[in-house]
Amino acid sequence: MTWVITSLCRDCVDQSCVQVCPVDCIYAYTGDDAETFPNQLYIDPEECIDCSVCEPECPWEAIFQDEQVPEIFQDDTTLNAKILDAKDQFEVPEVEELPTPTPEQVAKNKEKWGFTG
Repeated sequence: MTWVITSLCRDCVDQSCVQVCPVDCIYAYTGDDAETFPNQLYIDPEECIDCSVCEPECPWEAIFQDEQVPEIFQDDTTLNAKILDAKDQFEVPEVEELPTPTPEQVAKNKEKWGFTG
């Protein structure tokens, strides 16, 4: 099993998960194909060791175990796996400290994506 970063990360890109990943398998896209790889973080499914430390660190609640990804975000599982086809265009980002989102911001982000969970 692996973990998946969903669209709930898109344009939020909090990097708390990057800080705690023991195998550095969380990446940012550095290429110029934003249509294929939107502005979010990605987990390399071949490098993920299923330790689960990233999930509770995400203030946007964007990370799910692959078997638990909500139906509305199923395409994100495929999107995370696409990292394997373009690995040379990804890198582990330098962590920037960002303000923690408020519960209202998290709820609004979920609403934007149509997620009620």
